[in-house]
Amino acid sequence: QVELEESGGGSVQAGGSLRLSCVAPRIITSTFNGNTWAWYRQAPGKQRELVASISSGGTTDYADSVKGRFTIVRDSPRKRVYLQMNSLLPEDTAAYFCVTRMRDTNADYSGPGTQVTVSS
Repeated sequence: QVELEESGGGSVQAGGSLRLSCVAPRIITSTFNGNTWAWYRQAPGKQRELVASISSGGTTDYADSVKGRFTIVRDSPRKRVYLQMNSLLPEDTAAYFCVTRMRDTNADYSGPGTQVTVSS
């Protein structure tokens, strides 16, 4: 079992910025570096969707809807993954979840989520 903790959500006006943080306090550094990390989001009444991911090799991928606005960053010494969100839009309103895929088992673990609300 991998414990993940998200923080940084909140309420902002359209055009604003937020930085989400995900920490895995009990994961060892080698496992942290070997895993794939991602942020997903789920809006009310909608399916969970992939927002951004970063592989063990540092390759990033983004949903088309957030390209150019969001950036995923991995901080290995602190065992944290960030999602910098700029130029936020009301349609970005959702619960955001940090997810990691274990390099050895391909099992996915998710945090409890943090709410982001963007008002127009």
